[in-house]
Amino acid sequence: MIADDARDRGLLEAHVAGDPEAFGELVRLHRDRLYAVALRTLGPAEREEAADAVQDALLSAYRAAAGYRGEARVSTWLHRVVVNACLDRVRRRTARPTVPLPGPGPDEPPAPGDALAARETAIDVQEALAGLPVDQRAALVLVDLHGLPVEEAAQVLGVPVGTVKSRCSRGRARLAVALGSLAPGPPRNAAPPASVPLPGAGPSPGGGGGA
Repeated sequence: MIADDARDRGLLEAHVAGDPEAFGELVRLHRDRLYAVALRTLGPAEREEAADAVQDALLSAYRAAAGYRGEARVSTWLHRVVVNACLDRVRRRTARPTVPLPGPGPDEPPAPGDALAARETAIDVQEALAGLPVDQRAALVLVDLHGLPVEEAAQVLGVPVGTVKSRCSRGRARLAVALGSLAPGPPRNAAPPASVPLPGAGPSPGGGGGA
């Protein structure tokens, strides 16, 4: 991790010094993770907006690189710029209907058995996460989904460590309620126990009458 940051700092310094390739290499190293953070912060249905947010954030980082003070890791600084771009977009959003997640394409076969259940569960989790208040969602995306230490997530979000912990705690509680329907239970079409007669069923074979 220290070696990675030294590499990133070297690329950022080279960019500021005028190297035309350095920032592109820095983007290549972090682009996928930054996009994943943006997508989960904005919601799984907002792929195009997430891509635009990352593009805007990287342009801002490109222009502001000379102002990087080195107080946080370069990756933390990039995450902060991307998260801020996403939060700005969320704040500017007007109320609009939720866009449903796309289902299988016309040429995509339905997922069998366990794969289908796993897919449905993943969609439920994504939708529940998208339903959280954006401050809680952003904290959970960084800490629980991307594994950032709480201290680093606090740097990204520009808030105290205790605030990140509180947002994560409240977000997890909301997720637990939203995902309560995923708790294991009897199958929907399960047959009743043998000791409980089906409605309208006659006496079982060999069953005796009343005493």
